[in-house]
Amino acid sequence: MRKLILSVLVLSALSACKKETKTVENNANKKDSTMTVTTPTVSLESVNLKEFTPVQVADYLKNKENDTLYVTNFFATWCGPCMAEIPHFKEKIKEMKGQAVKFTFIDIDEKSDWDTAVKSFAAKNNLQDHIILVDNKKLDPAFFKANFEKWDGGAIPYTIIKKGKRTEETLGNMSAEMLDQKLASFK
Repeated sequence: MRKLILSVLVLSALSACKKETKTVENNANKKDSTMTVTTPTVSLESVNLKEFTPVQVADYLKNKENDTLYVTNFFATWCGPCMAEIPHFKEKIKEMKGQAVKFTFIDIDEKSDWDTAVKSFAAKNNLQDHIILVDNKKLDPAFFKANFEKWDGGAIPYTIIKKGKRTEETLGNMSAEMLDQKLASFK
């Protein structure tokens, strides 16, 4: 199953590198002209994802005394509900650009998938600057108990939203509307 998913991801990444040819109607003289549009893509070789230890993740998750909204999502590329909510987060990243908000995705895939499935996912979704890798085998029950009120690490996706001392935790897939409501509640 993993090989199938990996194959689909690789094929998707490769097909994204193709040039598109579109026909554009010229309203002035009603002649057809052809325009080549190249979709910008990121090569897998250029994707450098940050690796954190559990201690570094814990430090990252600590409350910060500033006005920045921190949205941190724990996910894996093999997780269907995780992949279903990623477009909602990507839309919010675009929508909230320039605002005091930081979106981070902490990947808990197997370490053996980091250079394949995770890099491919990051490149395809242009999220390489937002992804942190953590070795899920090093995340023990003490890590979860120390860092989360509602999450024991048993299921993903899991999102924690923080601003100052206020925290909102969500286990499970979030719809676009649910994400909107949670983010709006921090304004």
